[in-house]
Parts: sequence; structure tokens; C-alpha cells
Amino acid sequence: MALPRLRTVVLVSGAALLTRRALKRRIARSPLWPLPALSEPISGHSKRRATAVRKLLITGRTEVAEGVVQLRLEGPGLPPWSPGAHLDLVLPSGLVRQYSLCGDPEDTGAYTVATRLVADGRGGSREVHEQLQEGLEVEVRGPRNRFPLTDAPGYVFVVGGIGITPVLPMLRALAASGAEWRLLYGGRSRASMPFLEEIEKLGADGDRVTVVAQDEAGHPDVAGALADLAPGTAVYCCGPEPLMAAATAALPEGCALHLERFSAATDGAAGSGEGFEAFEVELRRSGRTVPVAAGQSVLAAVRAELPHVAYSCEQGFCGTCQQRVLEGEIDHRDELLTDDERGDSMLICVSRCRGGRLVLDL
Repeated sequence: MALPRLRTVVLVSGAALLTRRALKRRIARSPLWPLPALSEPISGHSKRRATAVRKLLITGRTEVAEGVVQLRLEGPGLPPWSPGAHLDLVLPSGLVRQYSLCGDPEDTGAYTVATRLVADGRGGSREVHEQLQEGLEVEVRGPRNRFPLTDAPGYVFVVGGIGITPVLPMLRALAASGAEWRLLYGGRSRASMPFLEEIEKLGADGDRVTVVAQDEAGHPDVAGALADLAPGTAVYCCGPEPLMAAATAALPEGCALHLERFSAATDGAAGSGEGFEAFEVELRRSGRTVPVAAGQSVLAAVRAELPHVAYSCEQGFCGTCQQRVLEGEIDHRDELLTDDERGDSMLICVSRCRGGRLVLDL
């Protein structure tokens, strides 16, 4: 009986040895399989944001202004949010777009977003307007907040068009608390300005709201709205780039300016000349090194090797493509990261390298 048992042990041991050797050969041939395990995966995960993907049901769809659709998204166990927060919508095509939450934070069973149709945009708003109907499910990530309402002795809001969406929950909260606030709200026409009736009711006490429709009165007087503000006043601005540039130029000394961008203030990373030199990026966990050409973004170079890497705006203001940097000097060109985050991470859609090499935790 001992001999058959010995033969079995030898066969099992030999099979285990062959399996280990085959595994080593496969790893040597393919650095991506398997990826080294990390105790805490952090690539592409910001400390600011929730990244879990969940599916929500569209239970309401309303046109709240000309060209503006509001969606109510319901689901169980939704994370809480505060005024200024936004949500990532993963559209049926795979595009990811960010939309500000404009509902009530106390409504714990649903999120509400609104989007304007941009006919000459990159396709996200058109997909929302044409394909997202009541009764369908949509994937979301978040919410996260990079435009929070801070404590201040007083508030002034300068808003253009769809830029009212992150501000509306702030106005409701301030009106309920009795805080001092004023709003300058501009748009192409009254019919195109979402939530106008509610906003005028919120500001009916004390003439807090100034509405400027371009087809009636031209462009809003941003400098006038910000003149003679008391020190410490918090100024919030969201809307087209010229409006935010005007608010930045007119900001009085001693006041804090908070901006929420729906588009980038500058061009993306592709280009030529000084600051657009070629370099290389090592993808440490993947065991690969990729060249980044002078006219190419880091995102484009990385996705040629790792197509799963997430991105959205490609202009440096949404944060979807944020990655951790292990080595190298970063040339930051984004509109989003804090000074603390810039120490060890970058938005690879626009930012580049100040030397010849970066190492990413990918």
C-alpha cells in the first residue's frame, strides 16, 4: 500500500511544480497579468470624491426652461450631499459627464440634476436630452463637492444660465437660515433661465435677486454687483467663462471668490512650443513605459496601453482622470486640484512633465 501512496505524492508534487513554472512563464510574457496587489488601490481615486458606481432609476423628467431638462434619479441607500455637490452620470454611450445636484439634500431617496442642450457641444448633453427617459436606469458616481458653501458674514452670487444649478440649493439653505445674500442672475432670455420663478420668490424679501435677461437689458453689470462689498464676503460665480473672468477682475480686496467651471478656461494639453516637449511615463504597476509626444496628452498616451483608464472633460476641470504620481516633477495645467493634491497627483488629460520622466501608480 505504501508504494501507490508514494506514487500519488510524487505525481501531485510534480503537477504543482509544473503549474508554478507555467505561472511564472505567463507573468514574464504579460506584465499586466496579474497586477501586483496593493493594500489600498488609489490610482484615479481622489480623496475628495466617492467613486462607487450605482444604478438609479429615472422617475421624473421635466423641462424647467427652454432647452433645459431636469431628471429625478431614485435609488436606495444614496450617500448624503451638501449644496454645491455634483454627480457623475455614466451615459449609455460610455461618456461620463458631471451635473450639479439641484434638488433638496433632505430628499434622501433621490438625486435631481438638470442639463442644458448644447447643440455644438461634445455630445453629452444631446445624449441626455435624447436618450435618458423616465423609466430607464442610469449609472452614476458620487456625489462629490468641490464648490462647497463656506461660512461667511455675507454672500454674493454671480450666475449665468445653467450655472444656477449648483447655486440653487445654496440659496434655499441661506434663505432658510436668515443669512445675508444677494444674487445676480443673467441669461439669454427669461424663458431660457431655469428655476427663475422659485429664485424670485426666494429673493422677494429685500430685493436680493437681480435678473438680467440679455434680450431685454444686455449683459449683467458684474462690477456693479461686486462694488463696495464688506470684507469677508464670499463671492460665488458659475457660468460662461467671460462672466467668471469679469467676476475675477472685479473682486474687491478682502473678499473670497469661489468658481465652478462647466468648461475649461484655457486650451487642453495638445500643442507645441515651450512646455510641450516630449517625455516618457512609466506605468509602475503595469510594468510598462510609454512615450508622450510633444503634441499628445498623457491621457492619450496612457490609454493607448490601458484603455480602461477613466476620463471625461479632457480639459482639466472635472477630475475624472486624476492619477497618483510616484516620481517626477509635474507641470500642473488643471482648473481643479488643491495645493495639497498637487503634491502627489495630476490630471493626466492636461498636465505634463517638467523633466523627461514621470512615474504613475498605474
